[in-house]
Amino acid sequence: MTETILLDMDGVVLEGPGTPQSVYDRAADAAVDELGLEPTDRQRAGLRSHGYESVESACAALGTDPREFWRQKEEAASRLAAERIRSGERAFYGDVAALESLAERATLALVSNNRHETATFVADHLSAPFAAARGREPTPEGFRRRKPNPHLLEETLAELGVETGLYVGDRETDAVAAERAGLEAAYLRRSHNADGPLPEAVTYELEGLDDLREVPAER
Repeated sequence: MTETILLDMDGVVLEGPGTPQSVYDRAADAAVDELGLEPTDRQRAGLRSHGYESVESACAALGTDPREFWRQKEEAASRLAAERIRSGERAFYGDVAALESLAERATLALVSNNRHETATFVADHLSAPFAAARGREPTPEGFRRRKPNPHLLEETLAELGVETGLYVGDRETDAVAAERAGLEAAYLRRSHNADGPLPEAVTYELEGLDDLREVPAER
């Protein structure tokens, strides 16, 4: 089995392919209240958007700093995401239990396009010990450096002091980012990607996290 295993979060350890739009809607509304804004319905829709450009445009119309609004929105989304996990509204996949025994033989890290605060929260709540956890920073630059940009993976490799390993993901962007970072890619099948084509640059196809025990050791 490979000595360093980096794992995506959404769709790999956390059920579901990503944060639902309802969380971003509530996070944007919380930022609106915190900053005392009075957006029109159209402006509120822009502020609720997951993309930074729409938020920036709405903030310009409202005369407020888009970077500050984005930070407030990201922080609120992280709080809401943590509440959903604590309450059980969003659960972990059952096979995350396999990570505890894997951690006895490999260094594990969590690397996600999701927010850094959420990634660290998830890593802390899993029974397996993670040597590192990394997500996007609550800035426009952090949002733009999401996978398939290899930035998050490269930063994590540098933190761990390694250059090789395996990245486990459930999207084509994960495989592309892994290849760009010099990692092998494992594609994990879940219900949301069960019938999709296997992305290029994938070395291993997994039916569950238990299959990681069958991945050969690094040479």
